[in-house]
Amino acid sequence: MKVGIVGAGGMAAYHAKGFALAGAEVVAVADANPQKASAFAQQQGIKHTYASLAEMVESEADLEAVSIVTPNKFHAPLTIEALGHGLHVYCEKPPARNAGEMEAMYRAANESGKLLMFGFNNRCRPESRAMVDYLDNGVVGTINSAQATWIRRSGIPGFGGWFTDKQLSGGGPVIDLLHMIDLALYFMGFPQPKCVLASTFNDFMGNPAFKGPWGVADGTGKTDVETACHAMVTFTTGQCLMIRNSWAEMNEREVVSVTFQGTKAGGKVERLFGIDGIDETSTDSAVLFTEEFGRQVNRTILFEKDETMGRVGNAMNFIQALRDGVKPMNTPEQAMILMRITDAIYQSSSTGACVNLVSGGSI
Repeated sequence: MKVGIVGAGGMAAYHAKGFALAGAEVVAVADANPQKASAFAQQQGIKHTYASLAEMVESEADLEAVSIVTPNKFHAPLTIEALGHGLHVYCEKPPARNAGEMEAMYRAANESGKLLMFGFNNRCRPESRAMVDYLDNGVVGTINSAQATWIRRSGIPGFGGWFTDKQLSGGGPVIDLLHMIDLALYFMGFPQPKCVLASTFNDFMGNPAFKGPWGVADGTGKTDVETACHAMVTFTTGQCLMIRNSWAEMNEREVVSVTFQGTKAGGKVERLFGIDGIDETSTDSAVLFTEEFGRQVNRTILFEKDETMGRVGNAMNFIQALRDGVKPMNTPEQAMILMRITDAIYQSSSTGACVNLVSGGSI
């Protein structure tokens, strides 16, 4: 299987490695910056470079799939363009800037009959996979409530780069750090959202003390996104989810976790970062909270560490789903639910009202 990569950004290397390990050949990379494309191609041993997806498609007749690794603004148009050319698509997170763009991608995937997957890599982390075994085997029962948390005390990704420009990114940590929201929904079975009540804040934007090591300020200079979000989501099933996402917020430390409470047991999947804030020095854990023989018991689940946070495994799954019929780790339908929730978070924060997603209005 021959695959192309559009965008030579930081996540592209994980895509290339995952595709190769799954037996695919990455034959080309396209990037509007020719130096960036060339450097990435040389590093990864990729034969051809192009300035755009259109050039790649025109020149690579055997191309079967592409991955999209660009700023969020370009996810929807590039995905729809690729699907229109009859290519399968693996797109980085977030799926899009909003639910409207995601709906257009969803329709394009259905019309083309091609596979559309997203870079929700945290589902492929070993601790997440281990926890899913307990969920699938009925140990937890029904998850009544969950808490999705990605808090950074000081981690704004650049000032004025595309991350902080709402037109390019779609939003701040609500969009950028939606991984734990997705993972919580995944554990809960992706129930249909009913109501969303949220508040967002933009404190510390532009303060150098709160800048993280991610992103280069090479964009428009805009800083018009939130730095923190607190939200509550209820579902038509009666379940509920608390959300806390932030790039900059007064907190003891960075917290990346999903905690849940079930009818038989609870659990927690967590990543603790080191002082440098990089994946290689992190500590991952998975714990099940249960009751045995009349006693409260915490089961620590053991697993092998994955320094890529499931990024390579998720890319592998894309190829395996295409070639071997393996079940895709995520679907456009699930992405639609996620983007409807993020839209509602922003709407609720703006209006001060609870957004009713069942009727499409606000309360």
